[in-house]
Amino acid sequence: MAAEIGEPPDDPGNPTVNFRGQKRSNATHASTTDPEARLARKGRGREARLSFMAHALMENHHGLLVDFVVTAATGTAEPDAVPVLLDGARERGFRPKTLGADKSYDTVDCVVAIRARGVTPHVAQHTTRRRSAIDGRTTSWPGYALSQRARKRIKESFGWAKTVGGFRRTRYRGVKRTGFAGYLVAASYNLVHLANLLIRPALPAAT
Repeated sequence: MAAEIGEPPDDPGNPTVNFRGQKRSNATHASTTDPEARLARKGRGREARLSFMAHALMENHHGLLVDFVVTAATGTAEPDAVPVLLDGARERGFRPKTLGADKSYDTVDCVVAIRARGVTPHVAQHTTRRRSAIDGRTTSWPGYALSQRARKRIKESFGWAKTVGGFRRTRYRGVKRTGFAGYLVAASYNLVHLANLLIRPALPAAT
């Protein structure tokens, strides 16, 4: 007769918790090391992870970052960050005329906030099971298509921040400390990118 082998005793300091079949939400699950982190997912069907949200404002001409902030992952963090970024840019003397953004920013409140600051919202239309806040009065202009192409350059800065800047995982707790670290990473990206712009060979003059 074979003897039954039971489960090894659980570690009382780090007990095993089985969440299978349970729905995770910020109301039921929280980080034990950083209470300000929130569950967020990158897309439909993706797993939720404890995260912060990073937001960057980029000028289209050279691809340099005008501002960089980190916020809690509230579910509306992306459109909520737009007024903060635009107001901060205005305080530093920037006067953007248009703002290109992906469909996460296609909400009525976000579009109204952009227009209220004298900026034209070149936001990608989000028409999946709902109506877009951007209509043909905006999308018909040639500048809208240009903004949509240029806005994708923002991914270069986020890619650099994750791979070179070491910002794929935060090393600090809380929004303020993580935001300060992110701001330094964004400033480093600008310095590296600026150096690359300065060493680019000049185009030959037309004859």
